[in-house]
Amino acid sequence: MIGGGDRSAGDGPVIDFVMPVYNEGANIARALAEIDAQVPMPKRVLVVYDFDEDDTLPELRRLSPSLPWVEAVKNDLGQGVLNAIRAGIAASRAEVVIITMADLSDDLTVVARMVSMIRDEGYDIVAASRYMKGGRQIGGPLLKKTMSRVAGVSLYWLGALPIHDATNAFRAYRRRVLLDFPIESQGGFAYSLEITAKAHAAGRKIGEVPSTWRDRSAGQSRFRLSAWLPHYLKWYGYALTHRPPRKPADG
Repeated sequence: MIGGGDRSAGDGPVIDFVMPVYNEGANIARALAEIDAQVPMPKRVLVVYDFDEDDTLPELRRLSPSLPWVEAVKNDLGQGVLNAIRAGIAASRAEVVIITMADLSDDLTVVARMVSMIRDEGYDIVAASRYMKGGRQIGGPLLKKTMSRVAGVSLYWLGALPIHDATNAFRAYRRRVLLDFPIESQGGFAYSLEITAKAHAAGRKIGEVPSTWRDRSAGQSRFRLSAWLPHYLKWYGYALTHRPPRKPADG
């Protein structure tokens, strides 16, 4: 483990970021600098890696003296992004857990608002939304963008999911939610739709903030639409057919 967490956080960090990586040596310094600049509150960043030869690790060792709130966590659950996220969740301890990537795509300027909605307003999940008013997406494959937008908007209108962006993996969770709804997904980033759909069906409070997503400028994406589409479709169908329990009418 590299780094020792934020030692000035009193009882602990307000946020644990879970950041799965795969050879993100070209991006990690800028990604961590962006978190440092945009998120001044007490935090940890759990950088989760699969193998010791990952080129992210030398950069973390170089940066660790100046970034004591960064920890490298080895994924011992089996290779792949889903197991890395599971390992990061298991290592988390903060009230708010945010899953983010090291590719500089996520809009960290909205983190403070996301955290406030969970800590002060009682939300359980807050999604960073590209497709609500004020949100946008810059770059990325046209087919992927189109399918993502259609999925999000259709679930909002037809499935009563209270967010416009069902597939963006950048969202904040009350840690209890991640423990109550462990990831069942077997591929890709469908876990974010899975957890949100299950939490919505259970009556948890879900909200969104407008966010700008930018396609990565360095490194290689591991997103594989053709391989992961069946996993998204499974949870898309779940979200369409599972609604929260009706509240009893006032007598």
